[in-house]
Amino acid sequence: MGLSSSRTSRTISWGRRRRFRARSTPTGLANVAEFAQSSHTLAQSLSSNGESLTPRILVYGATGYTGKLVAREAAARGLDVVLAGRDAEKLKAVAEPLGFETRTVLLDDAPRLRATLEEIRAVLHIAGPFSATAAPMVDACLATGTHYLDVTGEIDVFEAIARRDAEARRAGILLLPGAGFDVVPSDCLAAHTAARVEDPTDLRIAIAGIGGGVSRGTARTLIESLGDGLRIRRDGILQRRPNGSLERRFDFGAGPTRGIAMPWGDVATAFHSTGIPNIEVYFILSGGVPRLLKASRLATPLFRSPALQRFLKSRVEAMPEGPTDAARDSTRTFLLAEVEAADGHRARSLLETPSGYALTPIAALEAGRRAATGETPVGFQTPATAFGADFILELADCQRRDLE
Repeated sequence: MGLSSSRTSRTISWGRRRRFRARSTPTGLANVAEFAQSSHTLAQSLSSNGESLTPRILVYGATGYTGKLVAREAAARGLDVVLAGRDAEKLKAVAEPLGFETRTVLLDDAPRLRATLEEIRAVLHIAGPFSATAAPMVDACLATGTHYLDVTGEIDVFEAIARRDAEARRAGILLLPGAGFDVVPSDCLAAHTAARVEDPTDLRIAIAGIGGGVSRGTARTLIESLGDGLRIRRDGILQRRPNGSLERRFDFGAGPTRGIAMPWGDVATAFHSTGIPNIEVYFILSGGVPRLLKASRLATPLFRSPALQRFLKSRVEAMPEGPTDAARDSTRTFLLAEVEAADGHRARSLLETPSGYALTPIAALEAGRRAATGETPVGFQTPATAFGADFILELADCQRRDLE
Protein backbone atom coordinates (compact mmCIF):
# COMPACT_ATOMS: atom_id res chain seq x y z
CA MET A 1 0.00 0.00 0.00
CA GLY A 2 3.01 2.27 -0.26
CA LEU A 3 3.58 2.67 3.47
CA SER A 4 6.98 3.34 4.89
CA SER A 5 8.59 2.65 8.25
CA SER A 6 12.29 3.07 7.46
CA ARG A 7 12.55 6.42 9.20
CA THR A 8 10.57 5.20 12.17
CA SER A 9 12.46 1.93 12.56
CA ARG A 10 15.81 3.68 12.96
CA THR A 11 14.57 5.41 16.12
CA ILE A 12 13.50 2.26 17.97
CA SER A 13 16.34 1.25 20.24
CA TRP A 14 14.92 -1.61 22.27
CA GLY A 15 15.94 -5.20 21.47
CA ARG A 16 13.96 -7.16 18.91
CA ARG A 17 13.43 -10.11 21.26
CA ARG A 18 13.06 -8.26 24.52
CA ARG A 19 9.98 -9.06 26.63
CA PHE A 20 8.11 -6.33 28.48
CA ARG A 21 6.44 -6.95 31.84
CA ALA A 22 2.69 -6.24 31.92
CA ARG A 23 2.08 -2.87 33.54
CA SER A 24 -1.44 -1.70 32.81
CA THR A 25 -4.93 -2.63 33.89
CA PRO A 26 -7.06 -2.92 30.72
CA THR A 27 -10.31 -1.02 30.46
CA GLY A 28 -13.54 -2.73 29.50
CA LEU A 29 -12.38 -6.12 30.79
CA ALA A 30 -15.31 -8.52 31.31
CA ASN A 31 -16.15 -9.21 34.92
CA VAL A 32 -15.38 -12.31 36.94
CA ALA A 33 -18.93 -13.62 36.72
CA GLU A 34 -18.77 -13.71 32.92
CA PHE A 35 -15.48 -15.61 33.02
CA ALA A 36 -16.91 -18.06 35.53
CA GLN A 37 -19.92 -18.64 33.28
CA SER A 38 -17.61 -19.48 30.37
CA SER A 39 -15.57 -21.89 32.49
CA HIS A 40 -18.73 -23.54 33.76
CA THR A 41 -20.01 -23.99 30.21
CA LEU A 42 -16.76 -25.71 29.20
CA ALA A 43 -16.83 -27.93 32.29
CA GLN A 44 -20.36 -29.03 31.44
CA SER A 45 -19.28 -29.92 27.93
CA LEU A 46 -16.29 -31.90 29.15
CA SER A 47 -18.24 -33.87 31.73
CA SER A 48 -21.53 -34.48 29.89
CA ASN A 49 -22.39 -38.21 30.00
CA GLY A 50 -18.92 -38.87 31.38
CA GLU A 51 -17.40 -38.25 27.94
CA SER A 52 -14.47 -35.95 27.20
CA LEU A 53 -14.79 -33.37 24.46
CA THR A 54 -11.37 -32.60 22.99
CA PRO A 55 -10.85 -28.81 22.78
CA ARG A 56 -10.43 -28.82 19.02
CA ILE A 57 -10.20 -25.71 16.85
CA LEU A 58 -11.69 -25.66 13.36
CA VAL A 59 -9.95 -23.29 10.92
CA TYR A 60 -12.37 -22.37 8.16
CA GLY A 61 -10.81 -20.88 5.04
CA ALA A 62 -7.61 -22.85 5.41
CA THR A 63 -6.73 -22.82 1.70
CA GLY A 64 -6.25 -19.07 1.36
CA TYR A 65 -3.00 -17.21 1.97
CA THR A 66 -3.70 -16.39 5.62
CA GLY A 67 -5.35 -19.76 6.20
CA LYS A 68 -2.22 -21.58 5.09
CA LEU A 69 -0.09 -19.47 7.44
CA VAL A 70 -2.45 -20.30 10.30
CA ALA A 71 -2.29 -24.02 9.45
CA ARG A 72 1.50 -24.01 9.43
CA GLU A 73 1.65 -22.18 12.76
CA ALA A 74 -0.89 -24.58 14.29
CA ALA A 75 1.24 -27.54 13.23
CA ALA A 76 4.36 -25.92 14.67
CA ARG A 77 2.56 -25.42 17.99
CA GLY A 78 1.12 -28.93 18.05
CA LEU A 79 -2.48 -27.74 18.33
CA ASP A 80 -5.46 -30.01 17.69
CA VAL A 81 -6.81 -28.35 14.56
CA VAL A 82 -9.23 -29.37 11.83
CA LEU A 83 -8.91 -27.58 8.48
CA ALA A 84 -12.14 -26.74 6.68
CA GLY A 85 -13.32 -24.98 3.55
CA ARG A 86 -15.19 -25.34 0.26
CA ASP A 87 -12.69 -27.24 -1.88
CA ALA A 88 -11.77 -30.80 -0.85
CA GLU A 89 -8.72 -31.05 -3.10
CA LYS A 90 -7.23 -27.74 -1.98
CA LEU A 91 -7.83 -28.70 1.63
CA LYS A 92 -6.08 -32.02 1.13
CA ALA A 93 -3.05 -30.28 -0.38
CA VAL A 94 -2.72 -28.05 2.69
CA ALA A 95 -3.61 -30.62 5.36
CA GLU A 96 -1.74 -33.77 4.33
CA PRO A 97 1.80 -32.43 4.78
CA LEU A 98 0.81 -31.13 8.21
CA GLY A 99 -1.08 -34.22 9.34
CA PHE A 100 -4.41 -32.46 9.88
CA GLU A 101 -7.94 -33.74 9.42
CA THR A 102 -10.12 -31.91 6.88
CA ARG A 103 -13.82 -31.18 6.52
CA THR A 104 -15.44 -29.87 3.36
CA VAL A 105 -18.53 -27.74 3.90
CA LEU A 106 -20.20 -24.74 2.31
CA LEU A 107 -21.31 -21.85 4.48
CA ASP A 108 -24.75 -21.81 2.84
CA ASP A 109 -25.35 -25.45 3.83
CA ALA A 110 -26.57 -24.66 7.36
CA PRO A 111 -27.42 -28.24 8.47
CA ARG A 112 -24.07 -29.62 7.34
CA LEU A 113 -22.21 -26.68 8.82
CA ARG A 114 -23.87 -27.23 12.21
CA ALA A 115 -23.04 -30.93 12.04
CA THR A 116 -19.42 -30.07 11.25
CA LEU A 117 -19.18 -28.01 14.43
CA GLU A 118 -20.74 -30.55 16.79
CA GLU A 119 -17.38 -31.77 18.15
CA ILE A 120 -15.55 -28.45 17.84
CA ARG A 121 -14.87 -26.14 20.79
CA ALA A 122 -13.85 -23.04 18.79
CA VAL A 123 -13.97 -21.85 15.18
CA LEU A 124 -11.23 -19.65 13.77
CA HIS A 125 -12.90 -18.15 10.70
CA ILE A 126 -10.39 -17.00 8.06
CA ALA A 127 -12.55 -16.87 4.91
CA GLY A 128 -13.40 -13.32 3.82
CA PRO A 129 -14.80 -10.98 2.79
CA PHE A 130 -16.47 -11.29 6.16
CA SER A 131 -19.35 -9.09 5.07
CA ALA A 132 -20.52 -12.19 3.17
CA THR A 133 -19.16 -15.03 5.31
CA ALA A 134 -19.35 -14.05 8.98
CA ALA A 135 -23.12 -14.23 9.55
CA PRO A 136 -23.67 -17.89 8.53
CA MET A 137 -20.70 -19.04 10.62
CA VAL A 138 -21.87 -17.03 13.64
CA ASP A 139 -25.34 -18.56 13.22
CA ALA A 140 -23.86 -22.06 13.24
CA CYS A 141 -21.70 -21.32 16.30
CA LEU A 142 -24.69 -19.98 18.24
CA ALA A 143 -26.70 -23.08 17.31
CA THR A 144 -23.98 -25.52 18.40
CA GLY A 145 -22.45 -23.69 21.38
CA THR A 146 -19.12 -23.21 19.59
CA HIS A 147 -16.88 -20.24 20.30
CA TYR A 148 -16.43 -17.94 17.28
CA LEU A 149 -13.29 -16.01 16.36
CA ASP A 150 -12.26 -14.42 13.06
CA VAL A 151 -9.61 -12.13 11.56
CA THR A 152 -11.86 -9.49 10.04
CA GLY A 153 -11.00 -5.82 9.91
CA GLU A 154 -14.38 -4.79 8.48
CA ILE A 155 -16.09 -2.10 10.56
CA ASP A 156 -19.65 -3.12 9.74
CA VAL A 157 -18.88 -6.76 10.57
CA PHE A 158 -17.61 -5.78 14.02
CA GLU A 159 -20.79 -3.80 14.65
CA ALA A 160 -23.06 -6.58 13.35
CA ILE A 161 -21.42 -9.18 15.59
CA ALA A 162 -21.53 -6.82 18.58
CA ARG A 163 -25.31 -6.66 18.20
CA ARG A 164 -25.45 -10.42 18.83
CA ASP A 165 -23.91 -10.14 22.28
CA ALA A 166 -27.10 -11.18 24.12
CA GLU A 167 -27.50 -14.27 21.90
CA ALA A 168 -23.91 -15.29 22.59
CA ARG A 169 -24.34 -14.92 26.35
CA ARG A 170 -27.45 -17.08 26.29
CA ALA A 171 -25.54 -19.70 24.25
CA GLY A 172 -22.53 -19.47 26.57
CA ILE A 173 -20.09 -18.72 23.76
CA LEU A 174 -17.48 -16.14 22.86
CA LEU A 175 -17.87 -13.93 19.78
CA LEU A 176 -14.46 -12.40 19.03
CA PRO A 177 -14.01 -10.81 15.62
CA GLY A 178 -10.65 -9.22 14.83
CA ALA A 179 -8.32 -11.80 16.40
CA GLY A 180 -5.48 -11.13 13.93
CA PHE A 181 -3.42 -8.04 13.13
CA ASP A 182 -6.82 -6.46 12.71
CA VAL A 183 -7.24 -5.58 15.57
CA VAL A 184 -5.21 -7.27 18.32
CA PRO A 185 -2.24 -4.87 18.51
CA SER A 186 -4.19 -1.64 18.03
CA ASP A 187 -7.02 -2.69 20.36
CA CYS A 188 -4.62 -3.69 23.12
CA LEU A 189 -2.62 -0.48 22.65
CA ALA A 190 -5.79 1.62 22.76
CA ALA A 191 -6.91 -0.03 26.02
CA HIS A 192 -3.48 0.38 27.60
CA THR A 193 -3.16 4.05 26.66
CA ALA A 194 -6.74 4.89 27.65
CA ALA A 195 -6.13 3.42 31.11
CA ARG A 196 -3.34 5.94 31.67
CA VAL A 197 -5.67 8.96 31.92
CA GLU A 198 -8.90 9.77 33.74
CA ASP A 199 -12.05 10.22 31.66
CA PRO A 200 -10.52 9.79 28.16
CA THR A 201 -12.49 11.51 25.40
CA ASP A 202 -10.37 11.26 22.24
CA LEU A 203 -8.31 8.45 20.73
CA ARG A 204 -6.11 8.60 17.66
CA ILE A 205 -4.15 5.59 16.41
CA ALA A 206 -1.41 5.93 13.79
CA ILE A 207 0.05 2.90 12.02
CA ALA A 208 3.34 2.82 10.11
CA GLY A 209 5.10 0.03 8.29
CA ILE A 210 2.31 -1.95 6.66
CA GLY A 211 4.32 -2.93 3.62
CA GLY A 212 5.20 -5.93 1.49
CA GLY A 213 1.87 -6.28 -0.30
CA VAL A 214 -1.50 -7.79 0.57
CA SER A 215 -3.17 -11.15 0.07
CA ARG A 216 -5.91 -11.70 -2.48
CA GLY A 217 -8.49 -11.94 0.28
CA THR A 218 -7.42 -8.60 1.71
CA ALA A 219 -7.49 -7.09 -1.78
CA ARG A 220 -11.11 -8.21 -2.26
CA THR A 221 -12.07 -6.67 1.06
CA LEU A 222 -10.32 -3.42 0.16
CA ILE A 223 -12.22 -3.28 -3.13
CA GLU A 224 -15.51 -3.65 -1.26
CA SER A 225 -14.56 -0.73 0.98
CA LEU A 226 -13.71 1.67 -1.87
CA GLY A 227 -17.25 2.95 -2.05
CA ASP A 228 -17.62 3.48 1.69
CA GLY A 229 -15.28 6.42 2.15
CA LEU A 230 -13.57 7.25 5.43
CA ARG A 231 -15.12 6.06 8.73
CA ILE A 232 -14.51 7.77 12.08
CA ARG A 233 -16.37 7.89 15.40
CA ARG A 234 -17.76 11.16 16.76
CA ASP A 235 -19.66 11.43 20.05
CA GLY A 236 -19.96 7.64 20.08
CA ILE A 237 -21.52 7.46 16.59
CA LEU A 238 -19.85 6.05 13.46
CA GLN A 239 -19.70 8.72 10.78
CA ARG A 240 -18.54 8.93 7.17
CA ARG A 241 -16.12 11.43 5.69
CA PRO A 242 -14.65 11.80 2.19
CA ASN A 243 -11.50 9.81 1.47
CA GLY A 244 -8.35 11.78 2.24
CA SER A 245 -10.22 14.49 4.14
CA LEU A 246 -8.41 14.18 7.51
CA GLU A 247 -4.67 14.57 8.02
CA ARG A 248 -2.56 14.87 11.15
CA ARG A 249 1.10 14.73 12.13
CA PHE A 250 2.44 12.07 14.48
CA ASP A 251 5.83 11.68 16.15
CA PHE A 252 7.02 8.07 16.44
CA GLY A 253 10.37 9.28 17.73
CA ALA A 254 12.03 10.71 14.62
CA GLY A 255 10.05 13.93 14.42
CA PRO A 256 6.58 14.65 13.03
CA THR A 257 5.42 12.66 10.03
CA ARG A 258 2.17 12.99 8.12
CA GLY A 259 -0.68 10.53 8.60
CA ILE A 260 -3.91 10.35 6.66
CA ALA A 261 -7.10 9.00 8.22
CA MET A 262 -8.25 5.59 6.98
CA PRO A 263 -11.24 3.34 7.67
CA TRP A 264 -9.92 0.79 10.19
CA GLY A 265 -11.60 -1.63 12.56
CA ASP A 266 -10.62 0.25 15.72
CA VAL A 267 -13.27 2.90 15.15
CA ALA A 268 -15.62 0.04 16.05
CA THR A 269 -13.66 -2.11 18.50
CA ALA A 270 -11.84 0.57 20.50
CA PHE A 271 -15.19 2.11 21.39
CA HIS A 272 -16.27 -1.19 22.94
CA SER A 273 -12.88 -1.65 24.64
CA THR A 274 -12.46 1.84 26.09
CA GLY A 275 -15.77 3.71 25.83
CA ILE A 276 -13.94 6.62 24.21
CA PRO A 277 -16.49 8.50 22.06
CA ASN A 278 -14.15 10.11 19.50
CA ILE A 279 -11.86 7.77 17.54
CA GLU A 280 -9.77 8.16 14.38
CA VAL A 281 -7.19 5.85 12.78
CA TYR A 282 -4.37 7.11 10.55
CA PHE A 283 -1.81 5.45 8.28
CA ILE A 284 1.64 6.85 7.62
CA LEU A 285 1.61 6.84 3.83
CA SER A 286 4.49 7.44 1.44
CA GLY A 287 4.84 8.76 -2.10
CA GLY A 288 1.73 9.89 -3.93
CA VAL A 289 -0.75 7.72 -2.05
CA PRO A 290 -2.26 10.63 -0.05
CA ARG A 291 -2.86 12.56 -3.28
CA LEU A 292 -4.50 9.51 -4.86
CA LEU A 293 -6.81 9.14 -1.87
CA LYS A 294 -7.88 12.75 -2.13
CA ALA A 295 -8.39 12.41 -5.86
CA SER A 296 -10.57 9.34 -5.30
CA ARG A 297 -13.28 11.36 -3.53
CA LEU A 298 -15.13 12.09 -6.76
CA ALA A 299 -14.96 8.42 -7.78
CA THR A 300 -16.35 7.05 -4.49
CA PRO A 301 -19.93 6.62 -5.84
CA LEU A 302 -18.56 4.79 -8.90
CA PHE A 303 -16.87 2.21 -6.67
CA ARG A 304 -20.32 1.22 -5.37
CA SER A 305 -21.29 -0.04 -8.82
CA PRO A 306 -21.78 -3.85 -8.79
CA ALA A 307 -20.32 -4.08 -12.28
CA LEU A 308 -17.15 -2.22 -11.30
CA GLN A 309 -16.87 -4.26 -8.12
CA ARG A 310 -17.04 -7.50 -10.13
CA PHE A 311 -14.46 -6.25 -12.61
CA LEU A 312 -11.98 -5.17 -9.94
CA LYS A 313 -12.37 -8.41 -8.01
CA SER A 314 -11.78 -10.41 -11.20
CA ARG A 315 -8.41 -8.69 -11.52
CA VAL A 316 -7.40 -9.86 -8.06
CA GLU A 317 -6.83 -13.41 -9.32
CA ALA A 318 -3.87 -12.18 -11.35
CA MET A 319 -2.15 -10.96 -8.18
CA PRO A 320 0.39 -13.01 -6.21
CA GLU A 321 -1.32 -15.01 -3.46
CA GLY A 322 0.28 -12.76 -0.85
CA PRO A 323 3.58 -11.29 0.36
CA THR A 324 6.66 -13.46 0.02
CA ASP A 325 8.12 -15.09 3.10
CA ALA A 326 11.04 -12.66 2.99
CA ALA A 327 8.78 -9.59 2.77
CA ARG A 328 6.47 -10.87 5.49
CA ASP A 329 9.24 -11.77 7.92
CA SER A 330 11.41 -8.68 7.39
CA THR A 331 8.70 -6.04 7.85
CA ARG A 332 8.16 -4.33 11.21
CA THR A 333 5.01 -2.42 12.10
CA PHE A 334 4.71 0.50 14.51
CA LEU A 335 1.51 1.65 16.17
CA LEU A 336 1.14 4.89 18.09
CA ALA A 337 -1.87 5.65 20.30
CA GLU A 338 -2.66 9.16 21.51
CA VAL A 339 -5.39 9.63 24.12
CA GLU A 340 -6.70 12.95 25.39
CA ALA A 341 -8.73 13.38 28.55
CA ALA A 342 -11.48 15.82 29.45
CA ASP A 343 -9.11 17.69 31.79
CA GLY A 344 -6.54 18.18 29.02
CA HIS A 345 -4.12 15.47 30.08
CA ARG A 346 -2.64 13.37 27.28
CA ALA A 347 -1.03 9.92 27.07
CA ARG A 348 1.01 8.52 24.19
CA SER A 349 2.19 4.91 23.85
CA LEU A 350 4.15 3.16 21.09
CA LEU A 351 3.97 -0.50 20.06
CA GLU A 352 6.25 -2.42 17.70
CA THR A 353 5.15 -5.75 16.22
CA PRO A 354 6.00 -8.15 13.41
CA SER A 355 4.24 -7.55 10.09
CA GLY A 356 0.50 -8.05 9.93
CA TYR A 357 0.70 -11.39 8.12
CA ALA A 358 3.40 -12.65 10.51
CA LEU A 359 1.45 -11.60 13.61
CA THR A 360 -2.00 -12.80 12.57
CA PRO A 361 -1.38 -16.59 12.82
CA ILE A 362 0.29 -16.20 16.22
CA ALA A 363 -2.39 -13.95 17.69
CA ALA A 364 -5.38 -15.74 16.20
CA LEU A 365 -4.27 -19.21 17.26
CA GLU A 366 -3.44 -18.12 20.80
CA ALA A 367 -6.87 -16.48 21.05
CA GLY A 368 -8.48 -19.62 19.62
CA ARG A 369 -6.58 -21.87 22.01
CA ARG A 370 -7.73 -19.84 25.01
CA ALA A 371 -11.32 -19.91 23.79
CA ALA A 372 -11.21 -23.68 23.21
CA THR A 373 -9.86 -24.33 26.71
CA GLY A 374 -12.38 -22.05 28.43
CA GLU A 375 -10.03 -19.20 29.30
CA THR A 376 -12.28 -16.42 27.99
CA PRO A 377 -15.48 -14.62 28.98
CA VAL A 378 -18.63 -15.16 26.92
CA GLY A 379 -20.56 -12.75 24.72
CA PHE A 380 -19.19 -10.26 22.23
CA GLN A 381 -15.63 -9.30 23.11
CA THR A 382 -12.70 -7.43 21.65
CA PRO A 383 -9.15 -8.71 22.07
CA ALA A 384 -8.57 -6.32 24.98
CA THR A 385 -11.82 -7.11 26.80
CA ALA A 386 -11.29 -10.85 26.33
CA PHE A 387 -7.60 -11.08 27.24
CA GLY A 388 -6.50 -7.73 28.63
CA ALA A 389 -4.46 -4.88 27.22
CA ASP A 390 -1.21 -6.77 27.79
CA PHE A 391 -2.23 -9.74 25.63
CA ILE A 392 -0.14 -8.31 22.79
CA LEU A 393 2.98 -8.42 24.99
CA GLU A 394 2.53 -12.17 25.47
CA LEU A 395 2.99 -12.71 21.72
CA ALA A 396 6.43 -13.14 20.22
CA ASP A 397 8.48 -10.11 19.22
CA CYS A 398 6.05 -7.40 20.38
CA GLN A 399 7.29 -4.47 22.49
CA ARG A 400 5.53 -1.44 23.97
CA ARG A 401 6.68 1.70 25.71
CA ASP A 402 4.99 4.84 27.01
CA LEU A 403 6.17 8.10 25.44
CA GLU A 404 4.32 10.52 27.71
